[in-house]
Amino acid sequence: MHKNERHNEILSIIRSERVERQEHLVEMLQERGFDVTQASVSRDLVSLGIVKLNGHYTVPGSATISGIGTVDIALAGENLIVVKGESGLASAIAVRIDALGIREIIGTIAGDDTIFIAVENAACQKSALKRLIGALSEKGVSS
Repeated sequence: MHKNERHNEILSIIRSERVERQEHLVEMLQERGFDVTQASVSRDLVSLGIVKLNGHYTVPGSATISGIGTVDIALAGENLIVVKGESGLASAIAVRIDALGIREIIGTIAGDDTIFIAVENAACQKSALKRLIGALSEKGVSS
């Protein structure tokens, strides 16, 4: 099976089930006919921007920020996290993100409905994404 099919299956599994260990994900994929190893699944998780949060894997996606509304969180390359909100609210969202004081974030740029969050490298991107989702979840954000 192709990489895109495997990626879609990984996303489907993580969105529908609580997966706490890569070994479990490997087993589920193998049961569905995918010939994978833990190393290949590990690379897939990085490629898809999937992070481990509160003991289980989660997919960046939609969240609702109290008083602001729904936002979408995605990765772009190795140095950007992109947050999209409703028209006219990007500055308010960026102010909340900046106030979190996440050390991996170099800076934010807000347009009308989109915020670019700059980080130094892929490792910082993953860490910042994890902290961003965690911090916003603690401050009235639900996925």
